Amino acid sequence: MHFKTNNKSMDTNFYKSAGFSLIIGSFMASAIMMLHPAGGDINHIIQISALLRITHSLAIFSLPFILFGFYGLTHKLSNTWRLSSLAFIIITFGLFTVMLAGLLNGLALPYFLGKYSENVEHDISIVKTIVNYNFAVSKALDYVFIVSFCSAITIYSLITIVSKQIPKWIGYFGITILILVIIGAITNFEFTDIDGFRIVVFNIAGWILFSGVSLIRSNNNLNEQRKN
Repeated sequence: MHFKTNNKSMDTNFYKSAGFSLIIGSFMASAIMMLHPAGGDINHIIQISALLRITHSLAIFSLPFILFGFYGLTHKLSNTWRLSSLAFIIITFGLFTVMLAGLLNGLALPYFLGKYSENVEHDISIVKTIVNYNFAVSKALDYVFIVSFCSAITIYSLITIVSKQIPKWIGYFGITILILVIIGAITNFEFTDIDGFRIVVFNIAGWILFSGVSLIRSNNNLNEQRKN
């Protein structure tokens, strides 16, 4: 018995899977930011180490869903200039920094402080130096993440507005995020403290969510047109 493969049907299923992956990734990112505890001194970090491990492990776990979702969005918005591929490369770069930040803040730092939890006061100067260096690296990674995602979303948004493959308002929403981030940078808004970072992530997660839903709906509408 031979089965014929319908390429259009395969594309539809692929876009649906990618859309659901974006939705899952956006909800996970939002949940992680709501659960993410505020920072503090060394003793406070030791006390919340279990929660840090959970939230950052979830963050790392969400990355493949987001990456696969953006792969589908890239394919959907592919044009003769292949600019969506550039956006995907930038997104991949940004997600890699998220993984590094998750490993440093959620896994390596709690493990390191746990090893010295009984001797923190004895080696306090050394421990503080290492913790401060970790925070400095994490802050740099946060900025790379913000710039990478805003740049990629801007490219996706411009393609969306021009190509009309998914609703244009999603493209305008992406441009709005970029404008708000630029205004924040000009006004010295603190992007890397817990509240500032939450605002940025919630906006990005919203754009990812709407893109995922639109990716699914665009193919549902296409299927209906084929039936008619």
